[in-house]
Amino acid sequence: MNFEHTEDRRMLADSLNRFISEQYAFDARDRIAKSDHGFSKEIFQQFAELGVIGALFSEADGGFGGGGFDVAVVFEALGRGLVIEPLLGAVMVGEALVVAGNGAQKEKLADIINGVSVVAFAHDEADTHYERTRVSTRAERSGDGWVLHGAKAVVPQGEQADLFLVSARTSGNVDDEAGISLFLVPAKTAGLTVRGCPSIDGGRVAELAFDGMKLGADALLGTEGQGHATLERAIGRGVLALCAEALGAMEAAKAATLEYLRTRKQFGILIGSFQALQHRMADLLLEIEQARSAVINAAAAIDTGDRVTRERALSAAKFSIGRIGALVAEESIQMHGGIGMTWELPLPHYAKRLVMIDHQLGDEDHHLQRYIALGKESGKEVAA
Repeated sequence: MNFEHTEDRRMLADSLNRFISEQYAFDARDRIAKSDHGFSKEIFQQFAELGVIGALFSEADGGFGGGGFDVAVVFEALGRGLVIEPLLGAVMVGEALVVAGNGAQKEKLADIINGVSVVAFAHDEADTHYERTRVSTRAERSGDGWVLHGAKAVVPQGEQADLFLVSARTSGNVDDEAGISLFLVPAKTAGLTVRGCPSIDGGRVAELAFDGMKLGADALLGTEGQGHATLERAIGRGVLALCAEALGAMEAAKAATLEYLRTRKQFGILIGSFQALQHRMADLLLEIEQARSAVINAAAAIDTGDRVTRERALSAAKFSIGRIGALVAEESIQMHGGIGMTWELPLPHYAKRLVMIDHQLGDEDHHLQRYIALGKESGKEVAA
């Protein structure tokens, strides 16, 4: 298999990395992260104009990429720059629209790709622990439409979203796979309450509350009660994006640590000459290459037609990223010493982001258990 990027992807990566280095320096990013909006709409629009969002979608859907490696290239660059603009929501909600949307619903993709519409993925609830099938928010039929009751937690950039993709139960018990439906909810819908707060790694998140919120029949995405498969595809794209973002953050932390070892002196001697630190750094470089291999494997598998192969590769990557990300965060800070804990330095912000990526869309323990379960499922299929 040829793991080299195409010329188009290399050009996209070069353009995006250059734009981020010139327009998204750490000081600018820090101001954006602490702002009331939690991200810059101007920067988000510039990403769209550069074709960054379009690279996440196929030509058939109005973009010019859409493959797993396109997603990986974009999000690795975003991770290297600690970018907090809502591109994760775009790739996840966009994937759901591609998989299950009707003609009218797919027309929303144009506004997403052009940066006109900010979209957010609202699935997690306060009493869930990464379980994809655990949905207590309920949707009941009302005439030709629906009425929603419930709440969603930790929705990235939810305050500024124009459109939400919301999961709700239309039948079955709270943990059933069947009976989950997906709804497209405009932010200005009556009965929707959005309450935001800062997130620990920059930007803002929101809680959504649905108090008898009424939706029309056209809000239902896909078939009633059969939203789990679409949910799995959307989360899968999000997992790949997060893994690639973490890889970019690891590369940035590695580069900062190498530079520090090459310039910091103790007792007149460069600390990079100490054999103990050399060994630790060598181990770290090997671990980061292992993470890269996991991301490549996930990017290659995400477009395959075999569900178990795809989902196992994604869970394997997320597990690896969680473990290695924590190691990179810890080792980088320790090799910097006390200065590694100062907020004025970019490094601790990369460390925080790496730790928080582990907790998005399932931590390493969750994905290890899922990887094992999918292996058993695959074994049963082979035996049958």
